[in-house]
Amino acid sequence: MPFIAAGQQVTVRVPATSANLGPGYDSLGLALALHDTLTVETLDSDRLVFELRGEGADSLPQDASHLVVKAMNAAFERLGFRHAGLKITAENVNPHGRGLGSSASAVVAAVTAANALVPAEDRRGAEWILQLTSEMEGHPDNVAPAIFGGLALSWQDSDRYSSTCAAVVDSVIPVVAVPDFELSTEAARALLPASIGHHAAAMNSGRAALLIHALTQNPDFLLAGTEDYLHQSYRAEAMRPSASLIGALRKAGHAAVVSGAGPTVMVLANGEAEAADVLRFIAAFTAANTPDITWRVMKLAVDVEGAKVDLHRR
Repeated sequence: MPFIAAGQQVTVRVPATSANLGPGYDSLGLALALHDTLTVETLDSDRLVFELRGEGADSLPQDASHLVVKAMNAAFERLGFRHAGLKITAENVNPHGRGLGSSASAVVAAVTAANALVPAEDRRGAEWILQLTSEMEGHPDNVAPAIFGGLALSWQDSDRYSSTCAAVVDSVIPVVAVPDFELSTEAARALLPASIGHHAAAMNSGRAALLIHALTQNPDFLLAGTEDYLHQSYRAEAMRPSASLIGALRKAGHAAVVSGAGPTVMVLANGEAEAADVLRFIAAFTAANTPDITWRVMKLAVDVEGAKVDLHRR
């Protein structure tokens, strides 16, 4: 197996993502303008240098057990290459364990970087990156928007993952409220029932279809389109503060959902005026009802570019 040439450096910028968006369970994902940056340099000696700054710097490993290193090594192996050594610098702004696709961003950044570092004739396209990262994550709903940007509609046939992207209307403004507690995806999934009734499934499919229309054509339908019948109510007990905030926001007419597996709350606001209303509402509600919880509230934009690569050769 050939070695990757030493003296190369690649930087990958990857957006955070919000999966499900209410009724689009394991199928819809939105790229958000909140970016982690990964820089990888190939070395000529057998060593690993790992520098991690920002989110997770005090808690995540900075060695070969880190998800980025594991994903890069898996990608190199799939591409038929190996490396002598690596210097990895990660700049994280995406909160971990909060439902904003931090693990998907890490995997996408790592695989994209590995793919960029092999010789040009051996590189693979974005669809290859989608397959490998979906295998690693177990589903494509977060990795697809991280790769392609915008609104990603994803599905699976046997072991084949597919995704297509749609443009979100300019007036849609995501607002996220990130609490200071974590919830693992595994714990959230464990709360879901093994099956649901036909009526709930039919109701949910109608709302998912309406949500795509609302996001791409007419945001006036965002509140109705984000109504979920599959997962959010079952997960509420694991994130009561988030569930209470979502309920209050929706009662006030705002399209609030659980971001991914939670506990982050996301509102899809229609225009700057509603976004400002949402920011004021969240500040007042959390101050009155969850004074012991610190919320990081951000007005973001939809990321339309997905993973961006900058490769330098010496």
